[in-house]
Amino acid sequence: MIQNAHTRTILTLFTAPDDVQSHRVRLVLAAKGVVYDRVEVPPGKPHAELASINPYGDTPTLQDRDMVLYQPDLVCEYIDERYPHPPLMPVDPLSRARLRLACVRIERDWLPQVVAIRAGGRPAEAARRQLRDHLLEALPLFRAAKFFLNAEISLADCLVAPVVWRLPSLGIALPKEAKPIVDYGERLFRSQGFARSLTPEERLLGEL
Repeated sequence: MIQNAHTRTILTLFTAPDDVQSHRVRLVLAAKGVVYDRVEVPPGKPHAELASINPYGDTPTLQDRDMVLYQPDLVCEYIDERYPHPPLMPVDPLSRARLRLACVRIERDWLPQVVAIRAGGRPAEAARRQLRDHLLEALPLFRAAKFFLNAEISLADCLVAPVVWRLPSLGIALPKEAKPIVDYGERLFRSQGFARSLTPEERLLGEL
């Protein structure tokens, strides 16, 4: 029996089985070691329970008792504040602003290309070139620190890593000079938290 969304008593994430933004939130939860109920919502199929709490019916949607959040950046920052250890945001305002701005750029520049590639057709090849170019432009950020813009894993990594994980499945081969991106991915992909964040569908992407 499907549990009514309004009576859920544990943290619940409504998530797509293969989606960068859903993966982003799952990675935040995994980094925090938070136990939660995962409800997978197949794309394009109505989900009555989700529709009852989110007027847009989209994923990822987080329910924490009577609190419902459904904007990925808001969901991630809420989790980071709700479960403060380990912190996934820098302490100082300037670093926090830089991290937020980097996430905005990724959402606006990288993610539309991922969507276009997966949609297929003639625009997909142009989207591959654009995404590859965006990644190469970001090389200084991958070189600057162990993680993206930070010495420790942050909310930015929880958005970047799902994109890097999907590059083989998107048909994007990086040149030799992009080795810092490959090394970055390998550091994150070996972690237990990253493994916990994956759905069965996403695990297959790493085998391509």
